[in-house]
Amino acid sequence: MLYNVTIDTSTTSGKRALQDLKRYRKGVEFATPTNKCIPPGYMTGDEFEKRVMEELEKKLKDNGYLE
Repeated sequence: MLYNVTIDTSTTSGKRALQDLKRYRKGVEFATPTNKCIPPGYMTGDEFEKRVMEELEKKLKDNGYLE
C-alpha cells in the first residue's frame, strides 16, 4: 500500500520525521513536487549563470581588466 504524506519541515517534529525516513533505502521514495511553479525571487540555473556572467564581466570592465 502506498501513502502520500505531507511533512512540514519548518517544525522540529517534521525535520526529525524526514531524517528518519531518509535512512530507509527500500520502501521509501521521495517524489519531486509536481508543481513546476518557481517561487517569487527564485531563478533557474540558466538565469543564475547568465546573471553571474553579466555581473562578472561588468566588474572586470569597471576594474580595467577587460576593454
